[in-house]
Amino acid sequence: MNDELKHLTGEVAKGSMTRREFVTRAAALGVTAAVANSMLATDAKADGHAKPVAGGTFRLGVQGGESTNTQDPASWASDVPITIGRLWGETLVRVEADGQLSGLVAESWEGSADATTWTFKIRENCMFSNGNAVTAEDVMKTMERHSNEDSKSGALGIMKGIKSMSTDGMNFVVELDGANADLPYLMADYHLMIQPGGGFDNPAAAIGTGAYLMESFEPGVRASATRRSDYWGGDQTVTAHYDKVEVIVLNDATARTAALQSGQVDVINRVEPKIAKLLDRAPTVNVVNVSGRGHYVFIAHVDKTPFDNLDLRLALKYAINRQEMVDKILQGYGGVGNDMPINAAYPLFDETIPQREFSLEKAAEHYKKSGHDGSPIILRTADGAFPGAVDAAALFQQSCQAAGIPLEVKREPNDGYWSEVWNVQPFCCSYWGGRPVQDQMYATAYLSSADWNDTRWKRDDFDALLLEARAELDDAKRKEIYSKMGRMLREEGGLILPMFNDFIDGVSANVAGYVGDPNADMMNYYAFKHTWKTA
Repeated sequence: MNDELKHLTGEVAKGSMTRREFVTRAAALGVTAAVANSMLATDAKADGHAKPVAGGTFRLGVQGGESTNTQDPASWASDVPITIGRLWGETLVRVEADGQLSGLVAESWEGSADATTWTFKIRENCMFSNGNAVTAEDVMKTMERHSNEDSKSGALGIMKGIKSMSTDGMNFVVELDGANADLPYLMADYHLMIQPGGGFDNPAAAIGTGAYLMESFEPGVRASATRRSDYWGGDQTVTAHYDKVEVIVLNDATARTAALQSGQVDVINRVEPKIAKLLDRAPTVNVVNVSGRGHYVFIAHVDKTPFDNLDLRLALKYAINRQEMVDKILQGYGGVGNDMPINAAYPLFDETIPQREFSLEKAAEHYKKSGHDGSPIILRTADGAFPGAVDAAALFQQSCQAAGIPLEVKREPNDGYWSEVWNVQPFCCSYWGGRPVQDQMYATAYLSSADWNDTRWKRDDFDALLLEARAELDDAKRKEIYSKMGRMLREEGGLILPMFNDFIDGVSANVAGYVGDPNADMMNYYAFKHTWKTA
């Protein structure tokens, strides 16, 4: 079979076979689509017939942009600002598709034997786009800004537990309150873009170490950037092959799909599951999907009435038909959730945690026990919350009504949703891309002091378990601690998580090197860096 697959990848490299034909033939040999796509990407890098082509303009049609977007990394909460930010900025490290870490601004890193001290060596030849060399001091200042409560940074939660930071020549040194073997993974958080002086003076200046220099930025509309000739990552034959990259905000799913089919953009994110198979049949388009840690959710503030009542929260959790959501909203592009943000994509996942079943009887029982007065329970949603969010809210409403729960759906405009509804209103639809490790997911969204604690889950005992898990270097014991945390959230939290979603991208057939990444949409927002056009 290996010889046959090698022959098929060679045919693709020569242009004698399309990617879709390869995936179909590979499937007949028992190879999944995800593995087949990965093989093509690897082959494209290694095969002399498929060397990257430098030049041209790469256009991304992206959902998740608003007029309130800024280029301050601390504020990024949706796909458009993150995509734009990847063009001009970089973190210390990045998480690859296989879950391993690779260096960006940091050339290497090393922890002490007890994992309480971590040293990151900063690249000597790394320059900011303003012409200044990156120093360890810039790195430390960046981390200090995101550790500051006033920054309102989405990375604030993961910065907790840092005892002190210092520099030693080109080394950035982090000392922790307790051991944390996952600390390098936390440094890959997309908010932590290394900026001159930490970004204190002008955090939205869009000056970083990325491969591109910002040319224009129209919040909620579009942005463009041109390739830097002094990028540390090498010339265009190595990486970042395009001369120019444009990010076009296309929040409407129909407009986004039409733009891809007509050739106005080269890649789109958030392909609606209900049209994914049909779109993949188009001769000029490939649909690339991959499962991972992303999840679509309904979030309730546990400190606000009526969601401060545990029985009411349980009533809502039992009233949601998870399999129906996966079948009708995801069209099978994903799996059922269990009211906790962790699934089997995480290495220390506890598969023994019971799956919550759909039960109108239990939903009605808990609702009656809650003593709720029967007034409407408002769930806010928008098309931009996640693909199919409005339909998902309608399905949730129907099953709630069958249990006697007066759920009312209020549709909000896309523009302003992430600034005026999410993390503001007490009950709404949302999504999370997940994080590489459990520590980062919990620290970002469930630690009491996290700025992005969007369910207002604030428990000293949960926080203590998180710190205990960080200090525990034995994986078996650490898994037990994470299991306790997952069970606590499942039973008592304000998170209603019906489904884990695949990331589904639409890609023009003339884009080479594209492969799904379980970390996030559009190759973890790095599609601009690792793809090229064949024509």
